[in-house]
Amino acid sequence: MEIGLNLEFIRSSDKSFRAGIEIAAELGYKYVEPCVGLGYDLIALGGYYHTVSMDDDPLEVKEWLDELRLKPSAISAHSPLMRPEVSVPYLTRAIRYASDVGAPVVTTDEGVKPDWMSEDQAFDIMRYSIHQVMQTAERYGIVVGLEPHRNYSVRKDTFLKMLALSDSPCWKVNWDTGNFYLGGQDDPYESLDAVADELCHLHAKDISIQQSESDRGEVTGTAVGCACGDGVVEWPRVIDILRKHNYDGVLCVECGTPEQAVRSLEYLQNLLK
Repeated sequence: MEIGLNLEFIRSSDKSFRAGIEIAAELGYKYVEPCVGLGYDLIALGGYYHTVSMDDDPLEVKEWLDELRLKPSAISAHSPLMRPEVSVPYLTRAIRYASDVGAPVVTTDEGVKPDWMSEDQAFDIMRYSIHQVMQTAERYGIVVGLEPHRNYSVRKDTFLKMLALSDSPCWKVNWDTGNFYLGGQDDPYESLDAVADELCHLHAKDISIQQSESDRGEVTGTAVGCACGDGVVEWPRVIDILRKHNYDGVLCVECGTPEQAVRSLEYLQNLLK
């Protein structure tokens, strides 16, 4: 197992993507997870936000990563699967971008369900979206990882139901330890054990005691967590489950500050030893 860093860690610092990967490399990380978007974000263009536009050249981004001896563990491309007019073009383009930049995984979740949509309709539409996206994923050899982040994916039964919407070898799991814990519907360790054979990437997100007490069962996810080892996630138990299932991918830290990124790396390195 390797340790990576999601670029969300730099968001609170109001710095650019380029600054984020430079800091990640300085901290000792070998893998990063960029977040991509369509069009242009004026805040990002000004150097105050960490996303990169898929309208820019992905090979330039690959050159930046190569210069810093960093590898992309995944591309973050969360989009609403229940809105195929949004998710299908966004995810298919993210897959092509991932192929160019050298990332083996694209991460997503189901997004927000429109109020007018029934659960049966939601799953039918998600099946269509996933089918369309998998055709591109298989052509490019890029895996799409479903992340616990909304009302269906933070429950074990409906997460498994979503996973069963496609039998494509490119439809896998990007587990998020913090999001599933905050969902509060099912045991996060038993649920990880149930899907670990399909794991392609893992967001190593810890949840502070304060956030656990205020938010658990009330939300379906959070943008970032605290430093790994500072919160409520039982990391030795997580690692034992991953080793039992022979997971050899990346534990991608999702925290809120560079200081938390330092402590997360030290903690996980010691634990993996």
